[in-house]
Amino acid sequence: MAGVAGAQQFLAFAETAKHGGFAAAARRLGQAPSTVAKSVQRLEEGLGLKLFHRTTRQVVLTPDGERLFQRCQRVLTELEDLHADAAGARAAPTGTLRIDLPIYYGKRFVLPLLAGLQQRCPGLQLDVSLTDLQVDLVREGIDLAVRIGHLRDSTLVARRVDSQSLQLCASPGYLATRGTPRRLEDLAQHAAIVFRLPNTGRDRPWQFRRGGRAVELQPHAQLRIGESEGLVEAVKLGMGLCQLPDMLVADAMARGQLVELLPGLRPPPMPIHILHAPGRLLPARVRVAIEALQALRHQGNAPAA
Repeated sequence: MAGVAGAQQFLAFAETAKHGGFAAAARRLGQAPSTVAKSVQRLEEGLGLKLFHRTTRQVVLTPDGERLFQRCQRVLTELEDLHADAAGARAAPTGTLRIDLPIYYGKRFVLPLLAGLQQRCPGLQLDVSLTDLQVDLVREGIDLAVRIGHLRDSTLVARRVDSQSLQLCASPGYLATRGTPRRLEDLAQHAAIVFRLPNTGRDRPWQFRRGGRAVELQPHAQLRIGESEGLVEAVKLGMGLCQLPDMLVADAMARGQLVELLPGLRPPPMPIHILHAPGRLLPARVRVAIEALQALRHQGNAPAA
């Protein structure tokens, strides 16, 4: 398999895998669904591999298809960058940058940097996703993502740009009624507000550091909320204690609406990374975005680790 026909078959396969069906891939490629399906079938025949499980409603990658898709994504990214070089696009990045951001951190810190980037690069379009879900960058065709917390093992390239600390908080009104906890053991006597992790639906445990050792508590929740700014409002209303990112509660702390509890047991700061797919070459749009997001190092409120 060689030449333009072979390249088209790999492109048809990659777009089908990315979008979960021949019809969606055909719309992206400007072809008929039957043409895309035939290209994928010829690729399977040429490789001697079954790349998709087909149903009447969707196609799902086989294990062989998953492995090929990962390799195709890297190759297509590098080809795109080579085309950009040939067109002289390095000096003026163009095209669509797809970026995935945590909701609060993205709105508060990243969007202002992206606004500046777009002013400097008017040929660049932005497709921004604001979600606290952990999506698959390669499968969703995302160029760049910002992630908060320690990363799981991954083939993605990670660059640390910031950090945030967690603070146990309550409102003055709540403390006046229920008293102020002085030790970890006192927390069992208080109402707990917890963050429901969007990926798993589980409660995020509270984390502390006592005597140089990490301590994790799973409080009995009086209230669960799956959105960070909603947690802040609940704590301000006196509904209980909650452990929250420092940058999320800084304004409320400054206004006296919230009080930090057990500050001497605050856990170490959590890292914040920007992530992208591996490859020897990065598209110009991704490279300039990474350079712009380096400014995040100076914007977070977390103390140095």
